[in-house]
Amino acid sequence: MNKTSELLHPILNFLQCETPEAWVSWALANRNLMLIDHCNCEKKAASTALSLIYRYTDRDELLVKMSKLAREELRHFEQVLKIMKERKIKYETITASRYAKALIKEVRTYEPAALVDKLIIGAYIEARSCERFAIIAPLLDENLGDFYRSLLKSEARHFTDYLDLAQSYAEEDISERVDVIGQTEAKLILSTDEEFRFHSGVPR
Repeated sequence: MNKTSELLHPILNFLQCETPEAWVSWALANRNLMLIDHCNCEKKAASTALSLIYRYTDRDELLVKMSKLAREELRHFEQVLKIMKERKIKYETITASRYAKALIKEVRTYEPAALVDKLIIGAYIEARSCERFAIIAPLLDENLGDFYRSLLKSEARHFTDYLDLAQSYAEEDISERVDVIGQTEAKLILSTDEEFRFHSGVPR
């Protein structure tokens, strides 16, 4: 088993579906848009980590891990911006996908359950990102493919950090919540979307 397979094995076991081929074809037909939305995703990931730091100041392990994660995501944001500049792709404002908003609706309204659900959702977002980087990388030009492959290790680590934190702060085993949120995530990935985004479903 090579390093990529080792990284992906727990992620593929965690996700309840694989990305459909229809999304891959859609991504290849919208490479510039994929980079723009990827840039947005890195920025949002950093923002999510910072929001957890502001909200949960009494959780020492969370503060340290989310601080590191936010810095890493902002570094990725800068790297995507650089690639876009080199390729003369304008960083335009685009609408967000329904993906994260739909997942957030699953968050329970009381603590620590709300925190646990937010962390499980973070794990799903990172896991799906990692899976899609791995799928799309071999189909892109060498430079962009190499960049996406370089992100796999960090995204896999972020997935693990989120999931470990979720279990550590839960008052019960998180398997049921992982399954419930995973079902929602899979439905979003397998259902149709009007517009292509990095975390969109398949085209109509």
